[in-house]
Amino acid sequence: MAKQTNIRLDDAVKAAAEDRAKRRGLTLQGYVADLIEADVNQARAAFMAGAATFLAQYADAFEEEVGEDRYPGLPEVLPESAPRDAA
Repeated sequence: MAKQTNIRLDDAVKAAAEDRAKRRGLTLQGYVADLIEADVNQARAAFMAGAATFLAQYADAFEEEVGEDRYPGLPEVLPESAPRDAA
């Protein structure tokens, strides 16, 4: 369910945002919502890439400690580092 949020913008920023929204065929509300969603999704992707890297680095220690697969569906081979464009 969507919730309403109010924000304050100075006049120049609001005018620039309305212009950018119009060029994209969006309302100001839609433009701001898209910006926030993109930022949240980017942060989520960076977190997941970091978590995959962490698991890859410590998989042997987890296996030794736990002794069984506690992560069904996780690929057997994980990337050694997060992609540079993940953040």
